[in-house]
Amino acid sequence: MPLFTDGTGFWFVAAAFAVLMAFGTAPTPLWPLYAARDGFGVTTITVVFAVLVGGAALGFLALGHLSDRLGRRRIVVSALAVTLAAAVALTWWTTLPGLVVGRFLNGVGIGLMASTATTYLHDLYRRAHPDRSRAGLPEVVATAANLGGLALGPLVAGVIAQWVAHPLTVTQFGFAVALAVCLLLTLVSPETVDRTRTARHRPARFALRPGGLPAFVSAAGLGFSSFALFGLVNALGSVILHTELGISSAFVAGLAPFLMFIAAALAQLALAPLPARRLLAVGTMAFPAGLALVALSVYGSTPWLYLGATAVAGAGAGVLFKAGVAQSVTAADPASRAGVLAVYFVVAYAGMGLPTILFSEVIRHVSMQTTMICFAAVLSAVAVLSTTVAVRGRGAGGGDAERV
Repeated sequence: MPLFTDGTGFWFVAAAFAVLMAFGTAPTPLWPLYAARDGFGVTTITVVFAVLVGGAALGFLALGHLSDRLGRRRIVVSALAVTLAAAVALTWWTTLPGLVVGRFLNGVGIGLMASTATTYLHDLYRRAHPDRSRAGLPEVVATAANLGGLALGPLVAGVIAQWVAHPLTVTQFGFAVALAVCLLLTLVSPETVDRTRTARHRPARFALRPGGLPAFVSAAGLGFSSFALFGLVNALGSVILHTELGISSAFVAGLAPFLMFIAAALAQLALAPLPARRLLAVGTMAFPAGLALVALSVYGSTPWLYLGATAVAGAGAGVLFKAGVAQSVTAADPASRAGVLAVYFVVAYAGMGLPTILFSEVIRHVSMQTTMICFAAVLSAVAVLSTTVAVRGRGAGGGDAERV
C-alpha cells in the first residue's frame, strides 16, 4: 500500500533514477586508481566499461519491457536492488573479477531502470495532473535525472579521489547507502499499472504506431551518436587528459564528464519550450561544433579547450538525446511504450560501448589526434543524417502497428 501521492512518488522516482545513473558513471575518475591497483591498461578499462554496456543491453532488451505487464514500481525496485548488490560487490570484492561482476550488475540495473523510470514518470505525472496530459515536464525531468545523474557521478567520485582517503571503498559504500534510501522510498510510492488488465491483455513488447518507424529509426540514430560521445569521455577521458593533455588530477578527470553531462541537462531544460524541428536544428549545430572543438583541443594539447569543448558537445548531445526520447514515446504504440523505449536505450548504450572499444583499438595503431578527428566526423554525420530522417518523417502515418 503506497504511503505517498502520485506527485510525491514522481519526485522519489526521479531521485532514484538520478542516483542509479550517477553510480554508473562514478568510476570515470577512478579508472587510473583501479588500473594502478590491479595492474591493467587502456584495453582492460574499455573491456570493463563494455561489461556495463552488455549488462545494460541485457536489462533493456530482455527485461526492460516487463513493466508494461508487471508494473513500473516492481521493475524500478528490482533495478535499485540489483544496483545495490553491485555497490556491495564493488565495496568488498576488491579484485578485477569483483570489478567485472559489479559493473555487469550495475549495467543490468541501468537496463531495468532507464526506460522503466522514464515511462513511470510519465504515468505518475499524468495521474497527479490529469488536466496537463500534454505537459512536457515528465520528459524534461526524466532526461534531466538521467543526464544529471550521469554528471554527478564522476564529479562526486573525483572529489573523493582527490581529497578523501581510500576513495575506491568510500565511493562505492556511499552510493550503496544512497541506493538503499532510494529503494525504501520507491517501495512506498504508488503503482501506475493495472496488473489485472495487463494479465488479460498482454501488449506486444515492441510495437510502434502506424507510420512510426521512420521516427523511431531517426531516434535510434540520435541516441547512438549522443551516447557515443558520453561513452568515450567516461571510459577514456582520464586517459586522454593524462596522455595527450598532461593532466593527472582525479578532480579534473571527474570535472570533464560533469561539465559534459550537466551541459546536456541544462540545454534540455533551457530549450524545452522549442518546437521539435527547432530543437533538432540546435542540437545538430551544437553537437558537431563541440566534437570539432574536442578534436582541436586534442590536436593542440589544450586542456581548457577540451573542458569547454566537451561541454558544448555535451549540450548538443543532450538536446539530440531528448529529441530521441520524445520521438520514441511518440512513435510507440501506447501499450508498448516501455518496450519501445527499452529498444531505444539498447541502441543508445550500444553507441556508448561499441565506438569506444573501436576507438581504444584504433589508437594502438593510429595517433590519438587522427583517431579523434575521424571519430568526430563520423558521429557528426550520423547525427545530421538522423535529424534529416526525423524532419522528413514527422507526421508519417498509415498501416498497422509496426514491430521493432
